[in-house]
Amino acid sequence: MKLPSIPSFKEIKDYDQNRPGFAGEHWLVLGAGLALLLASRRSPSFLVRTAGSVVGSALVVRAASGSEGLSKIVRYLPINQGGLR
Repeated sequence: MKLPSIPSFKEIKDYDQNRPGFAGEHWLVLGAGLALLLASRRSPSFLVRTAGSVVGSALVVRAASGSEGLSKIVRYLPINQGGLR
């Protein structure tokens, strides 16, 4: 029995960059990341808090830097005083 090959991180990243996004995708990812960060803080388990912090932070960073991420929107807001481009 042959197992299917697991794609490398580069293949996953290339797929994600080339796939079409949908409207509001970055907002959903941001919301999921923030919800995970808040929910994992209440756990008595150190492992759950750590995993929730890592995955939640990764989702927030993904929302901010993705192909249609928040960094593309911030340049049009008045709070951006020449910072992000």
